Amino acid sequence: MQRTAPSVPDLRFQSIQRVRVSDRVAREILRLIAAGELVPGERLPGERQLAELMEVSRASVRAALQQLKAQGFVRAVRGGGTRIVASTDPLDVGLTELIRASAANLADLAEIRANLEIWAVRRAAERGGDGRLPEIARILEAMADPERPAACRAEDDHAYHLAIARASGSAVYRHLMSVLGEILEKMFDHSRNRHYPTERDDRCLLDQHRAIYRAIEAGDAEAAGQAMREHLEAAQAGFRNPPAESEAADLQPLPRRRSAGGRGA
Repeated sequence: MQRTAPSVPDLRFQSIQRVRVSDRVAREILRLIAAGELVPGERLPGERQLAELMEVSRASVRAALQQLKAQGFVRAVRGGGTRIVASTDPLDVGLTELIRASAANLADLAEIRANLEIWAVRRAAERGGDGRLPEIARILEAMADPERPAACRAEDDHAYHLAIARASGSAVYRHLMSVLGEILEKMFDHSRNRHYPTERDDRCLLDQHRAIYRAIEAGDAEAAGQAMREHLEAAQAGFRNPPAESEAADLQPLPRRRSAGGRGA
């Protein structure tokens, strides 16, 4: 009886691992976070919409979001939905510690942020809003809704500025916004609830946001930059003259979880 020669493995070829669809979905969302396309504070589309956009099942999307929640990149939002809460870049950890250590560092960040945002809004006006004008208009409409809960002030404000970041068309600027991440989210929350908590403040800020939008819509970079400068001057003054060093401590982010592999989110 003739024996078959044993098969000699060809080391040039490797086995192909089967990757679950949910893992691929999670990986794609992480890629968008790393690229600054999705930034901390931003709400993800609902499960059904994500499933349609990514052409996968809702079960796969749900499993992917659970995985990202466990790793600390997203969290459930009260009332439904999911929000990005962490960037994939660990640089913001050191920045967070600097901000928590000193109110003067917080004032520096507010000033740096103002200069960046003025550049971004001018860029957005030059690019005609880069297709984001309807998104900004929807946020303004939500801000103007008298039935909108006061608890949404900071979230709406943050969403507005993130929309301008996308309207700038700059991947670099979007990535910077992503690295600043939770610190910016906390800054908006702190500013709206401590420095500008009244309905009169709401109306004033809404007028400023509308002026910025109109300048972007008109393609007037000079007017857009000036409108943003005026909008941010008051916020800078608030952080420049805080009542106490505790202002910086108020901005510490939500605690980060670690993934199963021990990597910080």
